[in-house]
Amino acid sequence: MEIREVIDYLKSYDGRELKLMEVCGTHTAAIFKNGIRELISPKIKLISGPGCPVCVTPTAFIDKCVEYARKPGCQLLTFGDMMKVPGTRGSLSENKAEDNEGAKADIAIMYSPFEALERAKEDPDTTYVVAAVGFETTAPTYALMLRQARLQGIDNIRLVTALKTAIPALDWICANQNDIDGFICPGHVSVITGVHVYDGPAEKYGRPFVVSGFEAEHILAAIYRIVKQVEAGQGCVENMYPNAVRDEGNAKAMAAINEVYEAGPAMWRGLGVIEGSGLYLKGEYAVYDGGSRGLDSDMELPEACRCGAVITGKINPDQCPMFAAGSCTPMDPFGPCMVSSEGSCGIWYRNKH
Repeated sequence: MEIREVIDYLKSYDGRELKLMEVCGTHTAAIFKNGIRELISPKIKLISGPGCPVCVTPTAFIDKCVEYARKPGCQLLTFGDMMKVPGTRGSLSENKAEDNEGAKADIAIMYSPFEALERAKEDPDTTYVVAAVGFETTAPTYALMLRQARLQGIDNIRLVTALKTAIPALDWICANQNDIDGFICPGHVSVITGVHVYDGPAEKYGRPFVVSGFEAEHILAAIYRIVKQVEAGQGCVENMYPNAVRDEGNAKAMAAINEVYEAGPAMWRGLGVIEGSGLYLKGEYAVYDGGSRGLDSDMELPEACRCGAVITGKINPDQCPMFAAGSCTPMDPFGPCMVSSEGSCGIWYRNKH
């Protein structure tokens, strides 16, 4: 079917109202960039999900990173989108800028986890603590870095992990929210995991799970397939991104994940603790762990903040009373949804202001 026919079909859809969740923040950004909502029927509602790893990172993780950054002999390495995420002791950016009895937090922006290897080799007297955040997409990179550290006998690296897997969160959403009719599944994660990881939730809950790329035609095709499945009373897995996503995924990346990590409970901001959704260092790699387990406390949110409702797609970001009201903006964020480039609040703010 030609893309024009797909658009005509979706624009003219007049069935019952459907609510479709795009799990990935990159999809949310692409939907705005390409004006997807204007191309489809108002009866097809697109909502954001918990697919931004920064957005679901709990306060306790930030506090642990601050603790290391202020510890003598340690330097914290982090990606830039973590710098403004608030913790109970302030954000990493605030701690880096402020003196604490004459000492600033030692924090450096990294562009690749492998930078930790070079720094650790050059300065063996400093412990380099890596703030490891992400889903299956980034977990293999940290695993390969630690494999090299072990092979080279480098022992002055530690990881504080907030690494998570997507399927337990999708299972949680399906179990707790009956009003979502289908899922636009994340292309990046699916490149690693393959598509069969969605078979269980699709069969269990009878809802469509359609893997999509990030171009306008990819997303429209995924929406079309979900709508057609719903109309036919189906709920199965489809791969609409076959040029990048293989059914079996990336075997080498999954092998690295299975070698280095084991599953355990993890806190998701807005969802709570989800069993089996966290990735933690195991076996011979456990010596590199910087105290990642049990980081399940979160900052109590003010009544006006609807961060949890945004992450689970119950409301759109601009329905939160704090959104762009002077109390939560990208320059002065309250919650992580406004911080990350993949955070739904930040994406809505940039496209509506």
